[in-house]
Amino acid sequence: MSDRELRVSKIRNGTVIDHITGGHALDVVKILGITGHEKGPITIAINVTSKRLKAKDIIKIEGRELNPEEVHKIALLAPHATINIIREYGVVEKEEVKLPSVIDDIIKCANPACISNSNEPVRAKFYVDCEEPLLLKCHYCGYIMEKKDVLQQF
Repeated sequence: MSDRELRVSKIRNGTVIDHITGGHALDVVKILGITGHEKGPITIAINVTSKRLKAKDIIKIEGRELNPEEVHKIALLAPHATINIIREYGVVEKEEVKLPSVIDDIIKCANPACISNSNEPVRAKFYVDCEEPLLLKCHYCGYIMEKKDVLQQF
């Protein structure tokens, strides 16, 4: 290791979220509900040099594997991210996040007058109009939500 390198230790078991759009790691941590009071170590690297992106962020979470809903949440903010499941220091599963064309019941409509925000038994549903910049169209009221609207919910 040279004087210019900084090594981050491998995790034994858990999840590595790689290729997060530079500067969005803290947003991803927020939507995953990570508060810093978890038992295992969490490593966050922001604006790391990358061949694939101008800059990328990386998050390593010891002792936690993400569920499909959490992966869909990450896709809202980091559509190029890669999820690596680690067991006994090795990658056992690698998956690129994919933003589904329809998002069901993960976020709420930002329009307070939308029926999905009433007492009616209706679950929020959105269509992805655009991935970058993120634009979501509400199934019920047609309201267009942006990434900032999504971030305000977490």
